[in-house]
Amino acid sequence: MTPTIKVPGKQAIKENYEKYRILFSAVLKNIQAKIENDISLNPKPVYKSRIKSFDSYYSKLLRLKPKEASEKEDLVALTDMMGIRVVCAFLEDITTVEHQIKKKYEVKEVEHKGNVQNVKEFGYESTHILIAIPQDCLSLDSIEDEEIKKLPLPENLVCEIQVRTILQDAWAEVEHELIYKTEFTPFDAPLRRKMASVNASLNLADIIFQEIRDYQTKLQREVEERRTTFYEQADFITDSENKELDIKKDEPKDINRVSPFVHGTIDDMILAAIHAHNTGDIPEAIKIYTQILEHENANDNTVLSVIYKHRGMAFFAQNDYEKALSDFQASSKYDPKSFRSIYYEGIVHSVMGNIDKAIECYDRSLEINEFQSHALFRRALAYFNKNEYQTALNDLTAAESLGLNSDEAKALHKKLVEKFDMGF
Repeated sequence: MTPTIKVPGKQAIKENYEKYRILFSAVLKNIQAKIENDISLNPKPVYKSRIKSFDSYYSKLLRLKPKEASEKEDLVALTDMMGIRVVCAFLEDITTVEHQIKKKYEVKEVEHKGNVQNVKEFGYESTHILIAIPQDCLSLDSIEDEEIKKLPLPENLVCEIQVRTILQDAWAEVEHELIYKTEFTPFDAPLRRKMASVNASLNLADIIFQEIRDYQTKLQREVEERRTTFYEQADFITDSENKELDIKKDEPKDINRVSPFVHGTIDDMILAAIHAHNTGDIPEAIKIYTQILEHENANDNTVLSVIYKHRGMAFFAQNDYEKALSDFQASSKYDPKSFRSIYYEGIVHSVMGNIDKAIECYDRSLEINEFQSHALFRRALAYFNKNEYQTALNDLTAAESLGLNSDEAKALHKKLVEKFDMGF
């Protein structure tokens, strides 16, 4: 005959559980503060935390085998007693958070939920991570009741971290109300199809959001690479011409050097052109830029301005300064507020020896955005070449006040001081 296991009555379990809720709440608050500090993500996630309600706890406790609900411990601990939800903006953030948690915490278990197993799940997706309670989160200073402070923590107590996207979290909240709290019957097929359709739409939206972000990230990397190499080439040319500054510089990195771009899932002409540019296939880049400009749907002035600007940089990489100048001028024509296009136009004029025109462009660019240390430096350099040393020093000082601390700026400052010491 199987021995009877003594299990306390519901009221006794509830009274004991409510004491532990206070204890768990203090520990959970510490864990959440630690996780928020340890997780590095942009944009920052939204954090939610909860202690399992008694009704939910008791309902689950009754489903345990009798031996698991014995009196061995003061409280039977479940794996989801304490939970923290990390709600992220994008799908890729889920993996990032998981890796960061694995790196900094003792992970007991990881479960990736997502496969449709029954009617109640409807494709529900979430990453669940069980972590051991960090020792530095066991501080109970916030609890005033000394009796509660002395409660023994259940053996192998864990905290569950749920990581979801905003849309996954929204679905989980609605699903909990509409499905989990009710029982679907065989006659609910139309409702099941509707719920499945909504869930599929949310999943698709998450995928599209991630694709858009991937595109923007790749495009930003390519643009930054393009801008950096453009500046390097311009610096090398202008510094070589200003031998009086005595700037010792290595050869610039290859203007056509390969960027870290890896082809993604979105085949976009702009990204393809910039990537071709960065990987050294300048003719292909110019060809694609031109195709975009000639496309029947290319009628947005902002888009035209951007494409002309990038094609101008491609022509500059080929040392075709006339075409580069023409494209930069077209870029600022379609977007008069494009201070970078006007600045680039000034750089080309400087390279071509048109100092007065270069200064005019720097003036126009700085009128739109005065916080351009490099534009101030180049205008200072142009004034230096015109022997207008006080004006050059004023611009250089302004550039340095904005944080410019390059070797070129230091060399120009040194030469200006020498000019003033010699009385010009």
